Amino acid sequence: MRVFWRCTDQVLKGVTIMTVSRSSLWPDYRTVWRWHFFAGLFCLPFVAFLCLTGTLYLFKPQIERWIDWRYDHLPMAGPISSPAQEVDAALLAVPGSHFLAYELPRARHSAARVIVDRSGVAIRVYVDPSSRAVLKQVAEEDRFERIILKLHGQLLLGNIGSAIMEMVASWTIVLVFTGLILWWPRGRCRVAGVLYPRLTAGGRMRWRDLHAVSGVWVSLFLTLFLLSGLPWSFVWGHALSGVETRFSRLTTIQDWEIGAVPARAVIAGQAPTQPGMNAMPGMDMTPMTASQSIVPDGLNNVVATAMRLGYPAPVLITAPSGNETAWRVRSDTQNRPERISALVDTAGTIRSVRHFADNGIVDRMIAYGVAAHEGQLFGIANQVLNLLVACGLLTMSVAAIVIWLCRKPPGRLGAPAALPDERIGVGAVMALILLGLLLPELGGSLLVLCLVTMIARRVGRA
Repeated sequence: MRVFWRCTDQVLKGVTIMTVSRSSLWPDYRTVWRWHFFAGLFCLPFVAFLCLTGTLYLFKPQIERWIDWRYDHLPMAGPISSPAQEVDAALLAVPGSHFLAYELPRARHSAARVIVDRSGVAIRVYVDPSSRAVLKQVAEEDRFERIILKLHGQLLLGNIGSAIMEMVASWTIVLVFTGLILWWPRGRCRVAGVLYPRLTAGGRMRWRDLHAVSGVWVSLFLTLFLLSGLPWSFVWGHALSGVETRFSRLTTIQDWEIGAVPARAVIAGQAPTQPGMNAMPGMDMTPMTASQSIVPDGLNNVVATAMRLGYPAPVLITAPSGNETAWRVRSDTQNRPERISALVDTAGTIRSVRHFADNGIVDRMIAYGVAAHEGQLFGIANQVLNLLVACGLLTMSVAAIVIWLCRKPPGRLGAPAALPDERIGVGAVMALILLGLLLPELGGSLLVLCLVTMIARRVGRA
């Protein structure tokens, strides 16, 4: 019997030690709640903004088809002009410009889209193939897709806005993790309020369930959206590009923009990757040859070859630059895994073809993520799924604001009060250090917060 009680005592001591060590690893509930509150106070307005602008960009193909409908349903009368004649008409319509790119017509009754460069600004010119009349001119930066893209990723502030949105994305990841910890059911197992909201409940419980349940259902998709958007951001994107450059086996050709890249550079296929270059939107990125100030030779042959290739639209054709002699024909479809490009000489002969599978593993992973992020990876179903996620995020954001306003005392912020014995935990500290290293802006802001907290405590004790 003594042996039995001695063994039992040792087991109980072991359980106590395990409990103490486990509690010292992770923060207490109140601490997690405070983190979640302040992260949400900072992130949720941006999350709601991203949902609205992202939904508009999600249906970019349908909206652009509606905007350009009249230019894709032209009455064709008489013989059709050659691509060189269409480019000549576009250059005459924009004095002082030179040829940048030619976009293949999507249908037989479509206007020709010629993109010219005037003083570093890309201008899209719509030309009637039968009469060679210029139907419309619009700067690429003023098109719907560019405005929404710059709103969504840069707040129309260029690289500064990109850095702000990157910090929002970093803190939203913290918001997701702390939210999942708060959502995790405690005590008896239940389904109501955990897997589905109790809509018949009144007051704060209904809004709490709408916030927690919708948040947990969309948390995985939100995390994937955030991670797939980071390669486009200014700080994280340049860091990734530097790593890829050092370990060239991981990547071959960067097929995404980093920060605020001018539309002219994107169209030319010369998107800059250095921070200093991004800050100069008027800088000419492609070496211009004398032949590019007029209609380039060989365009008709290259266009005929490109039409036979049948690449996914939109298909851009750019002239040789520098000492090159081959034209580039490339698909710029949003479904990036379907992108393909070819080098074609002036006689229309294909020199080489580059498929998506030829890209590096990192480039392919990012391309899949971006295509899913933009709702183009698996057609209309991808758009519907992303729309449902955006609606869930908006519901979560609105419910969080209602909960906050209901519990907030008048004239006060309403943050959960810090307790004297507040515990952070070694495990949480290590997790934050790891996240800070992976997300530089999160790490920098955490250091600033720690410094401000230390100064405030010293001032309070003085």
